[in-house]
Amino acid sequence: MKRLTGWLLASSVLLGGVGTVAAQEKSAGAMTPPKVLVIFREFVKPGKSGMTHEKTESAFVQAFRNAKWPTHYLAADSLSGKSRSLFLTGYDSFEAWEKDNLATQKNAKLAAELDHAGLVDGELLSETDAGEFVYSEEYSLRASSVHIAHMRYFEISVFHVRPGHHKDWDELVKLVTAAYEKIPDVHWATYHAAYGSAGGTYVVFTPMKSAAEIDRGFAQGKQFMANMGEEGMKKLRELEAATIESSQSNLFQFNPRMSYVSDEWVKADPDFWKPKPAKAPAAAPKKSEKPAGH
Repeated sequence: MKRLTGWLLASSVLLGGVGTVAAQEKSAGAMTPPKVLVIFREFVKPGKSGMTHEKTESAFVQAFRNAKWPTHYLAADSLSGKSRSLFLTGYDSFEAWEKDNLATQKNAKLAAELDHAGLVDGELLSETDAGEFVYSEEYSLRASSVHIAHMRYFEISVFHVRPGHHKDWDELVKLVTAAYEKIPDVHWATYHAAYGSAGGTYVVFTPMKSAAEIDRGFAQGKQFMANMGEEGMKKLRELEAATIESSQSNLFQFNPRMSYVSDEWVKADPDFWKPKPAKAPAAAPKKSEKPAGH
């Protein structure tokens, strides 16, 4: 979480920065967050991001398309912090995750294509890691009101709760949530780390359709403070100091060229999820030729 002026300013940005998008999307394909979320991170070497990384990642996407694979994933690139890409895959359960992994291994053609793509893509990477997370409905707000296919960004905030302070964390989140429930259209989804991160790690996803919602999030700070009241703010500061061991937030932008999404997502916004291939730059004139107009 951004430690600008403590939890107040941070929460107004990270948890409440989604503006009025929810009201616009509720009637068009809103979805409940997956119960299990697998996040694979690729840290890209300097100078190897952008179109260079997109090209190697396209091999993975094509392999899954060729296999008509039923499991999809969303890719997002960092706009802050270290240069990295996230690949998020949702499942109904850990059993479903296991079945997907086993099915991939049994499909010899797909497995071979993925292995080859991994070798090529690995040349661009400095590090990778993975984590598995479980949806925490009690720490989320209006998360099922969002159609992610129409979003373009995630603000992702990671909180590490001090050992023995889970009860304080529970009280803190409920206090913040109660204040934001009075502000229409604010929503976020919270996940608890099951594997791959230290115990007591919570990840908060705030989806946004445009960066203008970050500005609106800052503006909501006054309304949040009014809803909390003086005593509420005092209690909030005390809980934050006692509960949060460390926190960080970063901004990520969805990347359609590296994502393998469902047909429903493509139909929802074909211009974004099925972008036209980038045109190759015009060839430079030969030394024996003069540019037109000269």
